[in-house]
Amino acid sequence: MEQTQNILMDNKELGTKKLMLEIIDLRKSFGDNHVLNGFNLRLFEGENLVIMGKSGSGKSVMIKCLVGLMQPDSGSIMVMGKDITKLRQTALDELRTEIGFLFQGSALYDSMTVRENLEFPLRRHKHKFGTISDTTQIVIEALKSVGLEHAINLMPSELSGGMKRRVALARTLILKPRIILYDEPTSGLDPITAKEIIELMRSIQATYKTSALIITHDVDCARVVSERMILLVDGINYAEGTFNELAQSKDEKVRAFFKQ
Repeated sequence: MEQTQNILMDNKELGTKKLMLEIIDLRKSFGDNHVLNGFNLRLFEGENLVIMGKSGSGKSVMIKCLVGLMQPDSGSIMVMGKDITKLRQTALDELRTEIGFLFQGSALYDSMTVRENLEFPLRRHKHKFGTISDTTQIVIEALKSVGLEHAINLMPSELSGGMKRRVALARTLILKPRIILYDEPTSGLDPITAKEIIELMRSIQATYKTSALIITHDVDCARVVSERMILLVDGINYAEGTFNELAQSKDEKVRAFFKQ
């Protein structure tokens, strides 16, 4: 069988970039269910890294550990040089302002307007921006970045699925994060809207120079946005490489991800 496990990154270009996020030997079990069995990951500055794994493979558990919502059994999670498994709550909250999270279901507050949804993180994280007397310009700037400045006073119920995803992305961008986590960004969207979201993700990377960790089942999304991919199988980073490298693999476990 072609050896694909734990490929060492020897790409010279990546080697010159700043390491933004590193997961080392991450392990998490629930009773006899060993979900993560020594998972490793490195995300570099300005990079789009895609994680693919079958349902139940541990992607959601890995993300929850990464943002501090779940404590791993062992291993370390280094975010911009800080091990989040050892941070106190105040320090963890401050670090979270540097990490944007686009939820799979957009997770907008139904009782708030688009403006109020975007203002919410600004009010919650005053330690980063201070008290802002007039948020209008900041909100409009964030909405412009996703092409929805005209929707500022709408309610979430008045938005289409694609518009909700864009507003959620604007809410993520308003804190000017250095890392963005995308959880199934095209899930539940029609092909045309999914393509628009994919192009928007590429535009955001080019404009804001963000580092992005993208969890997706969408092969087309992975092909377009990824600079590098990791396949999560049996709780480990089973295979790593570019989309083309992995798509041409002869390993059946790898090929299964690319069969249409």
